[in-house]
Amino acid sequence: MAELVRQYRLKADVGFHAFGLQESDDADLPTPFPDDFEQGVFLNAFPGRLDFHSAGHTHTALVDVEVWDGPPPQRDPSGWDEQGEADFVSSSGEVAVWSMSLGRTEEVFALGGAGRWRVRAGCTGRARAAALSEDEGTGEGVERYLVEFWPAGRVEP
Repeated sequence: MAELVRQYRLKADVGFHAFGLQESDDADLPTPFPDDFEQGVFLNAFPGRLDFHSAGHTHTALVDVEVWDGPPPQRDPSGWDEQGEADFVSSSGEVAVWSMSLGRTEEVFALGGAGRWRVRAGCTGRARAAALSEDEGTGEGVERYLVEFWPAGRVEP
């Protein structure tokens, strides 16, 4: 059975319905955030980058990141408004939260090393985040994400 290795609680500044998780040092990425961001796609993967489409236009989402040593237990799908899975390749093992409006933020987490990772993400609070965006403009912590990483193999040198 897989074990939880690391946990982080981060804040993502959502702008224009978007935020990303991307290699902390993006100098070698072929498509850095927010290039080619696709509206309406909950989870979209690029080399060294994961894009998230939020239901709210401008707000602060809470993002819980878990790093596991193997595939984590499946969670009840009825508890999520949206879910997705993707592959993520990290050359450094350090990932930063990126904002559409602010660029790279100070929110950073460690995977524990470079390599290939599998990612599963789920989100709740999407209807409330959308309503707040329409009524009041912003909200904090209404939309919540759980992003789970586990090793999927080594990166070839």
